[in-house]
Amino acid sequence: MRNVARTSLVDAAIEELRGEITSGAWPVGTKIPSESQLAETLGMSRLSVREAVRVLVHAGLLTTRQGDGTYVTATDESQVALRRRLDRAAAMDIIDVRRGLDMVAARLAATRRTPEDLALMREALERRDAAARTGDLDAFADADVAFHLYVADAAHNPLLTDLYRSMSEALRDSVRNMEQAVLDYDDSHAELLKAVEDGDAARAIGAGVTILDQQERDL
Repeated sequence: MRNVARTSLVDAAIEELRGEITSGAWPVGTKIPSESQLAETLGMSRLSVREAVRVLVHAGLLTTRQGDGTYVTATDESQVALRRRLDRAAAMDIIDVRRGLDMVAARLAATRRTPEDLALMREALERRDAAARTGDLDAFADADVAFHLYVADAAHNPLLTDLYRSMSEALRDSVRNMEQAVLDYDDSHAELLKAVEDGDAARAIGAGVTILDQQERDL
């Protein structure tokens, strides 16, 4: 009976913690409270909380950093499954999938973007250009991915945004793997921004295709 009771407590703790994650109370990247804090808040033992955290780490929703704490890494298991699949995907496979997503994102962004969307895209593109000038590949990759995420956000289609964000780590890795080629200046991203700003869907799609064609050649 003690085992059944303990299992029930762990299950209850898992559901409480998962609820904080899926509700957005703990966004991705958030450091969650300590075991002792959670135990006090939930009215459970630290042992039950520790086991619940272990289960959610195994599920991919949380990650533990030695000496630092535990952080949220995903909001649901489907994201984790897709991310793990993307981690194993070849760079060409990712580009093939992006062709479909980027064309839709560019077309919709050109007709739905807001001034706030354009400001975010400009800021990301400025960071990308600055990183290219200094040869900072990590900053370049982060800014490049941010720019494309903002284009997807500007489409104002929640499903498209979720799909794109689930690919963000794989996209960063693919950009980093291109090494020096990604730092060579080209104006295709600026052209994409201008087309979206002008509301020209056809030109935006064309600029998006040009970007992916160049990345394919650099592989």
